[in-house]
Amino acid sequence: MRIQVLLFAIYRDLAGTGDLAVDLPESATVRDLLATLRARSAALSRLPPEPAVAVNRDYVDLDTPLQDGDDVALLPPVAGG
Repeated sequence: MRIQVLLFAIYRDLAGTGDLAVDLPESATVRDLLATLRARSAALSRLPPEPAVAVNRDYVDLDTPLQDGDDVALLPPVAGG
């Protein structure tokens, strides 16, 4: 299945792009996607162990199953004041 990954702020800087298409096996979870991204790029291996993730605009945990065509956003920590 093909997943569209959206990257923001520091994650986009690490990847050198704001979006990636990733092919995964049918039973993949968000955790599997993160492992694939880390293995795919030395820069992306610097992603935190449990980043904030949204699938199709809903925040999810890392064990959430993915489906073909899902949009997965990796959301960096935000500081403000």
